[in-house]
Amino acid sequence: MTSLAVISAGLGQPSSTRLLADRLAAATADALGPDVTVETVELRDHAHAMVDAALTGFPGGTFRAAVEKVTGADGLIAVTPVFNASYSGLFKTFFDVLDRDSLDGRPVLLGATGGTERHSLAIDYAMRPLFAYLRATVAPTAVYAASEDWGAGGSAGGPAGGLVDRIARAGAELAALIDARPAPAKPDPYDTPVPFEELLSASTR
Repeated sequence: MTSLAVISAGLGQPSSTRLLADRLAAATADALGPDVTVETVELRDHAHAMVDAALTGFPGGTFRAAVEKVTGADGLIAVTPVFNASYSGLFKTFFDVLDRDSLDGRPVLLGATGGTERHSLAIDYAMRPLFAYLRATVAPTAVYAASEDWGAGGSAGGPAGGLVDRIARAGAELAALIDARPAPAKPDPYDTPVPFEELLSASTR
């Protein structure tokens, strides 16, 4: 079973950020096949807990469970609204409290939403460097959705290269990265042999 974690940093409920996150998750799940589980983390629900974790260095309660969903997943979709030409503070705070190596090599798909397409470059000059620092493996195609993208370009049958096409391409890329990721190596029992003294004492009992 393949596990997919989805992070939505939208502030409203409902929000276009969550809508984009859900569509990216659906496209990725379709590309992966039936044996996939999707877990979505709404960061707005953990805002206070994230601040506490930033101060103490230890996530607790339901927020700890959310962190474990993300760090234990086979793939990650991370979507943020764009504020002041960058990711939101809520989004950044979440990744600030993760362990430095927790996303090492993890396949990640990036998404962002905003009022105008002028902010689409925030993915490349703000989000990609963040995940490069975390040593994640980021899908080539990221998806930015401006307000106008939710019109004809965001629906089935929209123009070529519209939001639906970009979502499908990005989901397929993330699925390919997840499929290509090597399975965790099984521990070799001979790496930690039982000391001879223990074997001898057990046989004389």
